[in-house]
Amino acid sequence: MQTSLLNTPWSTTHEVFETVRTISRETPLLTSAALDELAGCRLFIKAESLQHTGSFKLRGAFYRLKNLDPAQREIGVVAFSSGNFAQGLARAGQILGVPVTIVMPHDVPQMKVLGTKRYGARVVFSEPDGRPREMVAAETAANLAESGHLTLLHPFNDSDVVLGHSSLGTELLQQFEALHEDQPMDALLVPAGGGGLAAGIALALRSHQSTTRLIAVEPSGYDDLARSLAAGERHRNETASRTLCDALQAVSPGPVPFSVLLETLSGALSVTDEDVRQGMRAALEHLKLVLEPSGASALAAALVAKRRGVDLGSRVCVVCSGGNIAAADFAKLVAEEPRH
Repeated sequence: MQTSLLNTPWSTTHEVFETVRTISRETPLLTSAALDELAGCRLFIKAESLQHTGSFKLRGAFYRLKNLDPAQREIGVVAFSSGNFAQGLARAGQILGVPVTIVMPHDVPQMKVLGTKRYGARVVFSEPDGRPREMVAAETAANLAESGHLTLLHPFNDSDVVLGHSSLGTELLQQFEALHEDQPMDALLVPAGGGGLAAGIALALRSHQSTTRLIAVEPSGYDDLARSLAAGERHRNETASRTLCDALQAVSPGPVPFSVLLETLSGALSVTDEDVRQGMRAALEHLKLVLEPSGASALAAALVAKRRGVDLGSRVCVVCSGGNIAAADFAKLVAEEPRH
């Protein structure tokens, strides 16, 4: 879709929702009195970590592949990914019979590599050369697309991928309405790397004329979206910082999602690795939910917001976007003692 995504009507987001729901799982919207007490507000947890392939990425990947023309479907597609889009695209290709090649950075978690291969995709690794790993993987994918006449897909800078993710926002709004709350959500917190998920949810909120404030959550050292919003133009992360959130290490917001977020996002928050560990620990203890660090970032932000002087309101929803983490890695992270 080449028209402005900001003009996406309710009829389109509804059509996308109906298309995606044929293969996706309706993930639960959870509550916990213990988490409410920790956050100082009512929390509603969208457990998208329970989605097929372990993250929200299946939604956008399936909708994108669904819109390929027959010749593109037959030849196949190639994309770069640190793991969650890789698994979502591989599964979507498996469902639709589309050959999928994924370029992955050499240091992605092995669990995500195995998951991608399990769904039938071919995996090619990009080698480090001093540049941000996203740039190297993207360049490798572009070369493979040219040499193999494959359709090159982007994990977040793609209108159909963004639209596919809007199905999560539509589903969440329907679930919240079914709870018969007497007030709307005050804020909705969403993990942000390249911005595809946040932009998709923004489209759903906008098409439903929701007054909820949409807030992006980024890892410390990767606050390119916050800086971009402040400047009114896209900014980059020039140097790679250490972060547990391996799925949120985009170099900069994608032009497509940023065009939406510039007009719809209310703000952006950053979380530290320790915040994220606490979020993972809280999800396990109070929801029995296993989250990868990136997937726990929005919950982490909600839990520390009040003591950092950020007022999110009295009804706050957080998207827990992924749970693809090896058992040993998860156990190590949640067992580490908090740093004071």
